[in-house]
Amino acid sequence: MLTDLLPFQFSLDTAMIAGTCLWSLALYLGLSSIREWVIEALNRWFNFAERSLYLSSQEFERTRKARESQNAFYASLFSIIPFLVMGGLCNWGVELGLGQSWAVSGGMLMCMACGIYELGRRST
Repeated sequence: MLTDLLPFQFSLDTAMIAGTCLWSLALYLGLSSIREWVIEALNRWFNFAERSLYLSSQEFERTRKARESQNAFYASLFSIIPFLVMGGLCNWGVELGLGQSWAVSGGMLMCMACGIYELGRRST
């Protein structure tokens, strides 16, 4: 059905997508200090960029709490993008060195290891 609408064909490598997502989840869990820094930097940038949209300081202060909550949500959501890029690079490197099945398997192992690390880190 999609090929009827588009004049060209493209194929998606599902193992590459799965491996990239697994590696990015592992990096997102394992690199918690970098994750927090990215979220904070994006939140600051969103708040700064939105301040320039308001001409009236009264209107800006009246809607401040809702906008800051919304910007924190967006910052948390967009913080995934750098980890997707790094996960893609890790997946590509492991796939290049060891093969496609090892890239997905290594991503699963890293997800489990980083998840256990994150649970241990939060309990202390």
